[in-house]
Amino acid sequence: MRSLKSNREIALMRKAGVIVWEAHQVVAKLIRPGITTAALDAAVETLFRARHAVPLFKDYPHADQDKPPFPGVICTSVNEEVVHGIPGPRRLKVGDVVSIDTGCRLNGWCADAAVTHAVGRVEPRVQELLDVTRGALELAVEFMESKGLWSEVAAEMAKFVADHGFSTVECFVGHGIGREMHEEPQVPNLVNRQLRGSGDFPLEPGLVIAVEPMVNLGTKRVKSMPDHWTQATLDGKPSAHFEHTIAVTADGPIPLTAAPSREEIAALAG
Repeated sequence: MRSLKSNREIALMRKAGVIVWEAHQVVAKLIRPGITTAALDAAVETLFRARHAVPLFKDYPHADQDKPPFPGVICTSVNEEVVHGIPGPRRLKVGDVVSIDTGCRLNGWCADAAVTHAVGRVEPRVQELLDVTRGALELAVEFMESKGLWSEVAAEMAKFVADHGFSTVECFVGHGIGREMHEEPQVPNLVNRQLRGSGDFPLEPGLVIAVEPMVNLGTKRVKSMPDHWTQATLDGKPSAHFEHTIAVTADGPIPLTAAPSREEIAALAG
């Protein structure tokens, strides 16, 4: 059951979204060869604490109750790691790519976003992977204004990725978001069996979804790593991940985790 949000609720989610945007700016300034992924995690945790925001990822329960909860405030997925990478002592080096995914709850409302960064100069095809994955997300925002159903947007995203010779990850999808990080509906990045069945949904005002294309340089297939959380490409080739929390309004789609206005930045500082 989808939960449509009022304009007031979307405005509250935007406040959480601005803090998530700020977290990504903190990370972007810190990323350099030699820094550990644990240091990035600590910086975001410090920011969330200063903003009185609750991290969404830390201690998030594993789907398997016998496995440990997620230990970080951010996910740090490096190179072939697709998603859910655990921050730790690993030091980034020139030529790496690292996907940073994080979210927070502020005054009861959630926001979630991801960005993939190049560490120094990367191979041209890897840079293209990042550009295409970011482009798929931007394309989604664009088509959410003109299309009526999510399946129509997902088809455009998947075609864009395939036209550039990359593969869309199918086993991980976006999601509704609001009071909880994960709400209905599921938001695939391509037209899959779920959308062809009963999983499609209209892009109507009040809908808020986290759209998060994950794109691989090689195969779309992924595997679980021994830490119980990290998911990596089956062929060991790089992956990229970009995400926004996006609200559908009467005036069009609004990425709630995008860069804020001067007024919003001033409100944070105040």
